[in-house]
Amino acid sequence: MFLGLEWYWWLVIVAALIISVPFKVKFMKWWSRRGQEKKQHGKWGDEE
Repeated sequence: MFLGLEWYWWLVIVAALIISVPFKVKFMKWWSRRGQEKKQHGKWGDEE
């Protein structure tokens, strides 16, 4: 037992982290691309 959790819970946590990392990277790329598009066009089309 480590920090009050059984060993198999650590396996579950590590597996979840490994699975979520590629999704986070993909989301961050999408978010930055979305932010650049918003800066270029402006929210209502008349900004900047």
